[in-house]
Amino acid sequence: MKTETVTYLKENANSLELNETLLVTKKGKPAYVVQSFADYEFQQETIALLKLLTLSEKSLHHNRLSLDEAFD
Repeated sequence: MKTETVTYLKENANSLELNETLLVTKKGKPAYVVQSFADYEFQQETIALLKLLTLSEKSLHHNRLSLDEAFD
C-alpha cells in the first residue's frame, strides 16, 4: 500500500493511477484510503458473501441442523 499526503492527492487527483491502494495521511496520521472502483466492488461483494455465510451459520445453529442435514 502506497502512502501519500492530502496535498499530494489534491495536486495529483486527475492523474492518479491506482495500481494499488493509496493510504492518504493528514498531519502525519492515516485519514483516507483511495482504491480503484474494481477493488471497491470486489471488497463489497466479499463483505456481502461473508454476511450471507454468517446468516447461514446463525440459521443452522438456531434450527439445530448439521451441515449434512441442511444440504439434504
